[in-house]
Amino acid sequence: MAILADKNTRLLIQGITGREGSYHAQQMIAYGTAVVGGVTPGKGGEWFEGSVPVFDTVKEAKESTGANATCIFVPPRFAADAVFEAIDAGVELIVCITEGIPIADMMRVRAYLDNSESRLVGANCPGILTPGQAKIGIIPGYAGLPGNVGIVSKSGTLTYEVMSALSQRGIGQSTCVGIGGDPVNGTNFIDVLQLFEDDPQTDKVVLIGEIGGDLEQQAAQFIRDKMTKPVVSFIAGKAAPEGRTMGHAGALIEAGRGTHAEKVAALKAANVKVADNPEQIPDLL
Repeated sequence: MAILADKNTRLLIQGITGREGSYHAQQMIAYGTAVVGGVTPGKGGEWFEGSVPVFDTVKEAKESTGANATCIFVPPRFAADAVFEAIDAGVELIVCITEGIPIADMMRVRAYLDNSESRLVGANCPGILTPGQAKIGIIPGYAGLPGNVGIVSKSGTLTYEVMSALSQRGIGQSTCVGIGGDPVNGTNFIDVLQLFEDDPQTDKVVLIGEIGGDLEQQAAQFIRDKMTKPVVSFIAGKAAPEGRTMGHAGALIEAGRGTHAEKVAALKAANVKVADNPEQIPDLL
């Protein structure tokens, strides 16, 4: 089994004719994901790679293809509108890869999302990979191996590193979810942890966090109070100086809050094994 995406996912790609969208669409199709349509305003009626129909709107695409998910590769200034359009069309799962969306735009998206039936993963995230079943986004398919360990991460690069380390040791993954590291996003750690807790085919979970904010502390409390499955974690940014954004817009320690030490202490108090480096995670599992 898997969470969020599996072999039954029917995927649209918003921005499929752009440089990034077309490249990653090819990768998703090659992996075996059911990419059933693309959306680029003004290019409706065209075909991508000779087999994927392109539509002018998400509504048209969903009605024609029965899509239940969409992946957004749209420039930052248009990305919020792309999410709004997907929500209005009733798409169940929206994965937004776009980096650099203004925080004010994401605040509007968050408010709109909360009054809808859609789920947003991202923005500024690598997406979702259920090894052997579906790839939505930019996570390298070759890094994954089907199995029973769920991964949820703020960092794309660390997601790939941990997946590879596990796969090389023969430890497979149920689903890998990159939630992104922006200050305002859709799906958070707790959302994904609950999905893994409810998934009978996920036996263990890896949580990859980073400095800034308090999402890891909230996740630690959820793990302590609600989870029955063991969790292993790694927190990036131990050496980061206060007041400087590191990598993600949300990876910022302010007024001594959101530090590496705070997060590690909270996770250890919840009986989570915390790795000093990503390479330790297979042994801790």
